[in-house]
Amino acid sequence: MVTDSQYILESISQGCAVLDDGEFIIDRLVKYVGNGRIRWHVEFRGHRIEFTTGQLKKQPTFRRKILEQAGVLPPQRAGTNYRRWSLDLRKNAIELPWRDRPVDAGFAIDRLASHGDGRWTVEYQGKVIKFTTTKLRRQTSFRKRMLLKAKVLPPQLDPVAYRKWMDWLIQNATEATPQVDDALTSEKSWLDDLPELAGWQNEAVPEGTD
Repeated sequence: MVTDSQYILESISQGCAVLDDGEFIIDRLVKYVGNGRIRWHVEFRGHRIEFTTGQLKKQPTFRRKILEQAGVLPPQRAGTNYRRWSLDLRKNAIELPWRDRPVDAGFAIDRLASHGDGRWTVEYQGKVIKFTTTKLRRQTSFRKRMLLKAKVLPPQLDPVAYRKWMDWLIQNATEATPQVDDALTSEKSWLDDLPELAGWQNEAVPEGTD
């Protein structure tokens, strides 16, 4: 069986993307506690990668799992620096109950598409939800609109983590095809939808979702 270090070296020789310290920034680490176990989920660029405590402590295993699931290789740190970094990461983790599954797991959009002029559509499980750039960048507006249109409430992120995640989505957004643009985003359609984008007066929003 190929060891973690061998896998990493082989991947580097094949030209995988290796990030430096300034590029590798985790959105958040979530510590799930329940059923007598502790599970850790690293959230990075829209990916959610599960670790055991032992895997988090071992730098080669940590780097390999990030590479396998996110497609990029975290920077190599000196042993003492990695142990300190990993310890600080765990100390600042967000703790949530596991229950039968993570309380905020399972949310991942299928595609963010740009329609020009500050207009966007989020595709989620067969639904197409319209946004303006302003509403997309406001976490409260994003979560409420996803709840209204897709009947799903995205997890509440730290404001900085949300901005990083949304910046990454926008940078990697696809251009909408003309056919989709014609069908979904005519000028009249967008204008008709703007009052709904701006307010939620007629919607009952669950407590604690702001």
